[in-house]
Amino acid sequence: MNRLSGKVAIVTAAGSGIGRESARRLAQEGASVMVTDLRAEAAEATAASIREAGGTAEAMAVDVESEAAIKSMVDESVARFGRLDILHNNAALLDPDITPLDLSVVTIPADLWDRVMAVNVRSVMLGCKYAIPVMLENGGGSIINTGSTMGLGGEAWQVSYGTSKAAVIQLTKYVATHFGKQGIRCNAIAPALVMTPIVETAMHPELQAIHEENCLTPYLGQPEDIAAAVAFLASDDARYVTGHCLPVDGGTMAHLPTSPAAHGWLRRNMGID
Repeated sequence: MNRLSGKVAIVTAAGSGIGRESARRLAQEGASVMVTDLRAEAAEATAASIREAGGTAEAMAVDVESEAAIKSMVDESVARFGRLDILHNNAALLDPDITPLDLSVVTIPADLWDRVMAVNVRSVMLGCKYAIPVMLENGGGSIINTGSTMGLGGEAWQVSYGTSKAAVIQLTKYVATHFGKQGIRCNAIAPALVMTPIVETAMHPELQAIHEENCLTPYLGQPEDIAAAVAFLASDDARYVTGHCLPVDGGTMAHLPTSPAAHGWLRRNMGID
């Protein structure tokens, strides 16, 4: 499938997890990809895997907390590939060391809140700020922002992370509203728990099991599942889709919170699965 042939894409935080698989999928479908990550070696490893598979990719170290670095990312992508058609704003602050601090508004340090907003929201805004003028030169483009189901409903922890993802989803709607008539489509994806390397190594198995119990599929998502949605939204197959948030969540947001417990009660008391 080459539905992205001739297109140029940037993917942030593409050194692992969702970003890595999104970059690989976009390249598989014909796009030339600028693979960016805070870690230069991780970005290069993803780019090398794309080239080994016959695709086109370059790597670049980018700190999305820096406006200058984001501008340079866009400028360098255009310099190397000649244009820009797709931007996947995927970077987010997901450090297991800070998660215990991101529990509640009454306990989170204010400087941590500010940093989460800088990485998760400000970087998305800046990516759009510098990518859109370049995309307009080519008649338009597609921006895909990584949100989260935690931006669609409250959770027991990660108050700053969830709030930042809600902001990303709202920002997506503003970008779509402002630039849709000029050929820019902007959508968000909202993954539930995805079995990325950081989840597999840092999240307690009991918490993983809670998420698995509360999705409607018999398994948790993989990075490839999210990458497939990114590729769809990047392509002309989604040409009439803009300003929306697509949950890619195994049905996590499709049922009432009482549903898992109710299923258990029905099994125990009425023999109904």
